[in-house]
Amino acid sequence: MEKDKIAVSDTMIQMNTEKQSSTMQISSQPESINLVEKLIDEIKSEYNVHEECYGNMLVAVTEAVNNAIQHGNKYDPDKKVIISHEVEPDQISFIITDEGTGFDFMNLPDPTDPDHLEKPTGRGVFLMKHLADQIIFSENGRVVELYFKTGGHIA
Repeated sequence: MEKDKIAVSDTMIQMNTEKQSSTMQISSQPESINLVEKLIDEIKSEYNVHEECYGNMLVAVTEAVNNAIQHGNKYDPDKKVIISHEVEPDQISFIITDEGTGFDFMNLPDPTDPDHLEKPTGRGVFLMKHLADQIIFSENGRVVELYFKTGGHIA
């Protein structure tokens, strides 16, 4: 199995050319989101991802990474967020892992509840659940898997 490694400042991208997958590690700083956006843009271009699927991926994955940076790792630049993705003919999946203590993903307040509509936060998991075709939390919420169906339209 052939692997290429590319180092970009604090980011390590490891590409497995046989499985069409890669892993990126970023520091827990808000500006690191730009690297994730760039990754999703590259996936869209390289695999000719449909615009609607691209939009869903962009919002859901950046939201998951933002939550990992903010809530999981508490903006600690010494803690990393790991983003892995895999491209298959009918779906693209992402796994986002942080180094935090986790959270109770089964008991989150409903952001559509009238008491919560005015709150500036609390919509991230709600958005991820509605934009991804499947979402799986594990390791006490430290790991989130997001799956997006492409309808076999990957070039």
